[in-house]
Amino acid sequence: MSDTTASAASRSLSAMDLAKRYGIWIIAAAIMLVLPKIFTSGAALTTMCLMGIMIVFSLSYNMLLGQTGMLSFGHAVYYGLGGFLAVHAMNTIAGGKLPIPLPVVPLVGGLMGLVFGIIFGAVSTRRAGTVFAMISLGLGELIASLSLILRGFFGGEEGITANRTKMLTFWGVRFGPQIEVYYLIAAWCFVCMVAMYAFTRTPLGRLCNAVRDNPERTEFIGYSTQMVRFITFCISGFFAGIAGGLAAINFELMNAVNISGGQSGVVLLMSFIGGIGHFAGPILGAVLVVLLQVFLSDLTGAWMLYFGLLFVLMVMFAPGGMAGLVMLHLPLARRGTLHRILPWYGLMAIPAAMGLGGLIALIETAHHQLVRTANDGPAMTLFGIAYNSNSILPWLVALALMAGALLLGRKWGPQFADAFGTAAHGAETGK
Repeated sequence: MSDTTASAASRSLSAMDLAKRYGIWIIAAAIMLVLPKIFTSGAALTTMCLMGIMIVFSLSYNMLLGQTGMLSFGHAVYYGLGGFLAVHAMNTIAGGKLPIPLPVVPLVGGLMGLVFGIIFGAVSTRRAGTVFAMISLGLGELIASLSLILRGFFGGEEGITANRTKMLTFWGVRFGPQIEVYYLIAAWCFVCMVAMYAFTRTPLGRLCNAVRDNPERTEFIGYSTQMVRFITFCISGFFAGIAGGLAAINFELMNAVNISGGQSGVVLLMSFIGGIGHFAGPILGAVLVVLLQVFLSDLTGAWMLYFGLLFVLMVMFAPGGMAGLVMLHLPLARRGTLHRILPWYGLMAIPAAMGLGGLIALIETAHHQLVRTANDGPAMTLFGIAYNSNSILPWLVALALMAGALLLGRKWGPQFADAFGTAAHGAETGK
């Protein structure tokens, strides 16, 4: 082989290696750039901005729970405090007292999250497991209570407002239109995703996994599990503060809700539904939960109940979350055996649709009967069908659909499991 041919082959191999290593990030950046061109409405832009914020927030939480095994019930503290300092910084900049452009403001929120991560982490990371979870819950409730007492900083129930258009321009951009805010949030979201993924590939990131899986053995090989937890806690608080700063820019408002236990519950929900065992899990969970929050709340007043049921079902039947389900099927797709179970998925879709339809009918009828009958009367419409919620027939139909789904699931479920096992074995053996 000539030197020219060898050099060309080497360059080709290098290009392939680069594509394999960075291809997913190039695709992610391209998607972020193209999405506003496809979904151009104001509601879509607002939803995508919220997705970007929640992706950073949920990934920062996954550094604690998914990477290091620390279950926190007060992660909104660092998100909220970062957002409050960011909104105060925005007002200071608007008053001409701080000459920094708006794109730097999320870093201010990140520094606030880092500072309080150091303060609270020094106390809470001394213990692990249930004790750590209870300490995080207590600290979260403490700050949530202070948010209604220290009105000078938190603004009481009304919160603190700001106006991003009165700040310094950045290359002529004032960040008034939502599309400009979207690209700012998307840029920070991309940078934070890359940084947090890079952290998982460092020796410290690997130690986090060791502390999660076997803290005793980690101590035996000479590492301090408390120090690993503390450093990770601080870094997680930093990225949560960046998410809070992005929220302050997007909403131009921070109030007690952003620092409450409910906000901590939402990020926990995102991480579990998406899958805490995979880096992409919180990203998928954030996207899904934001979509459900925005659109499901417009369809039904019982949308929080659906959230709870989704969480329970995912924990019981898919503990790996959405990312776990994807990774379960990925080897089958790579080895060409996925097509063997697709007909079974089509068949199992029948009892799934029946069960889901019956459950929705039961919940919506009960919600209308308990909440809306006094104002709107017993008449209601579901799936385009008008009926009386006082009648016994809708209840019987809903229960019959759920019972039928259960019977079909018990009948076809074992056969589906056998088909999946056969496809998985074929993927392993190449047959």
